[in-house]
Amino acid sequence: MTLHNIPGIKHADSTNFFLMAGPCAIEGEEIALRIAERIVAITDKLAIPYVFKGSYRKANRSRVDSFTGIGDEKALKILRKVGTTFGVPTITDIHESGEAEMAAEYVDVLQIPAFLCRQTDLLIAAAKTGKTVNIKKGQFLSAGAMRFAVDKVKDGGNDNVILTDRGNTFGYQDLIVDFRGIPEMKSFGVPVVMDCTHSLQQPNQASGVTGGKPALIETIAKAAIAVGADGLFIETHPDPANAKSDGANMLHLDLLEGLLQKLVKLRAAIQ
Repeated sequence: MTLHNIPGIKHADSTNFFLMAGPCAIEGEEIALRIAERIVAITDKLAIPYVFKGSYRKANRSRVDSFTGIGDEKALKILRKVGTTFGVPTITDIHESGEAEMAAEYVDVLQIPAFLCRQTDLLIAAAKTGKTVNIKKGQFLSAGAMRFAVDKVKDGGNDNVILTDRGNTFGYQDLIVDFRGIPEMKSFGVPVVMDCTHSLQQPNQASGVTGGKPALIETIAKAAIAVGADGLFIETHPDPANAKSDGANMLHLDLLEGLLQKLVKLRAAIQ
């Protein structure tokens, strides 16, 4: 595993998987700092390299009245404060080419949402910031097709690429994970992450609010580690039922440490 050049990541020499985790969206400073403090304590204890995750704006929502954010600059400043307070790198999504340079001033990793992974201008703009670029695999793409997304970033002069699987569309209202995709994407020479929470979404519900199956997060995470995932992506919150975004598929924060303890043991057993 290589973490590429994510600045400030702790335990980079650990044999553990690395973790990208945090709330779906930045809801406010107090809760972001509270979540980060808890996860940093857990990952330090288990020597897991950690990147704090939080979206400064949610551009892809099912309904027009869904929560989209607290304001771009305000949320980005909170992400920067999390990073400086706890000494961990941070990651956030960008949605348009013009956002890349702005977000890069505040975070260490830029994430390309799954629905946008084919957007050439967006990938090139992210690449040109020099930040590590995490590309979510589109639900509509095979693992093999993600080679071309990697090539776009590298052609933009940036070799620091991560790929994240988040399942494939199955019918109209479900996703499935094809775990063959993890070793296939690893063959491209980049770290591969399994998104253990978004892969359990049930999109396009009649209510216009995405559902999920969080009881299966542990199953997805264990399988991903077993087939060689370099990292895991987990959205977590102290009160998922009242989270502003994606609460239906989040892991309750109280369950994170127990899950990670199991996964560390599994990782050690298969090495």
